[in-house]
Amino acid sequence: MIFKKLFLSFALLPITLFAQKASVSKKVTDPYAVVDKKALALPDSLANTTQGIADYIKANFTTDSDKTRAIFIWTAANIQYDIDNMFAINFYEKHEEKVSKALKTKKGVCEAYAAVFNDVCLKSGLRSYVITGYTKQNGFADYIPHAWCAAQVGDGWFLFDPTWGSGYISDHKFVKKINNAYYKVPPSKLIKSHMPFDPMWEFLSYPITNQEFYEGKTIENKSKPYFSYTDSIKAYEQMSDVEQYAMAARRIEGNGVKNSLVYDQLQHLKREVELYNNNKKVEESNAKVNLYNAAVADYNDGVNNFNNFIQYRNAQFKPMRPDTEIQAMFDAAYDKFTAAQNKMSQIKKPDANIAQLMISLNKSIDDAMSHADEQKEWLQKYFSKGKMGRAGMFTKYTWMGIPLN
Repeated sequence: MIFKKLFLSFALLPITLFAQKASVSKKVTDPYAVVDKKALALPDSLANTTQGIADYIKANFTTDSDKTRAIFIWTAANIQYDIDNMFAINFYEKHEEKVSKALKTKKGVCEAYAAVFNDVCLKSGLRSYVITGYTKQNGFADYIPHAWCAAQVGDGWFLFDPTWGSGYISDHKFVKKINNAYYKVPPSKLIKSHMPFDPMWEFLSYPITNQEFYEGKTIENKSKPYFSYTDSIKAYEQMSDVEQYAMAARRIEGNGVKNSLVYDQLQHLKREVELYNNNKKVEESNAKVNLYNAAVADYNDGVNNFNNFIQYRNAQFKPMRPDTEIQAMFDAAYDKFTAAQNKMSQIKKPDANIAQLMISLNKSIDDAMSHADEQKEWLQKYFSKGKMGRAGMFTKYTWMGIPLN
């Protein structure tokens, strides 16, 4: 999802958070050192596409944990936060274009970080999602949205914010400094600062409401109804886009529309559902018109073929043709009338204009079939007789079987 305004809100975090206490003399072993070194050795030739990055990840790391770490550190270390364009967002930019631009320029805002991390995860065989929502720092909820990621590591879901994990802003400049506090964060911990628009993406059995988030009440309350987010995500993955939008809108509305960000997201989803339904109505209407037009075409072809048959019958089937050819000539007309009937029967609940046209066409098709049935019965008798018997059967007809004499 593309936002009107994006931000790097952790610029407000005190820089002292990154400093170690001077009194600590014991060397701390970096648990990620080995993975990070290998991840950051990814060749430049592979860094231009998420597929190239993913191929390197799959070739060098085996566990879900190592893969997510490698993807996180590479993304956080190689993408620079784009302060100059933090508000210059293209609302209609496609996901692929967003990823491609971030990898080409090695710059981006939170959605670019999240998009790259997510895309590499997916191409590395991991389940992953981009999550959109808003954040809170120093007791205050931000008024502009944010994007981060979720990925399944082993049997559990964890949260990753490669933007906040990449550094911070100081004096209007981006300072690159890896912050592992935003790598592989348990959902119950990140909910203190990150609030998804859709509560399903909290990954909590007792979701926190927007009101509770504002009030800092982020400890799960087990007196609430239990929510199986694992089952909901499985169901979500089987849904169409519009079904996902509709269900997300219900969850968001149920979790409380606390601020304009939540409201805008809710309205966006409702508009998507409405647009889909409107387009579906137009498509259905067009399909009915197309079926009607196809039925008209079949009817007209049937009339032309039937005329040809009648003219040949009036000529007493001269010049002579095999019975199979005569039958085929008749069938060409009869089959077209039948096809027109079948198409008309497929048109359900037509609008007033189509319904009126259908009345006239159905009557014409029924009349044509009635005359065609008469000729079908006559032709069966004709084929059952010998040469002399056939000669006595001819009576001249004009269009639709009305005798001339």
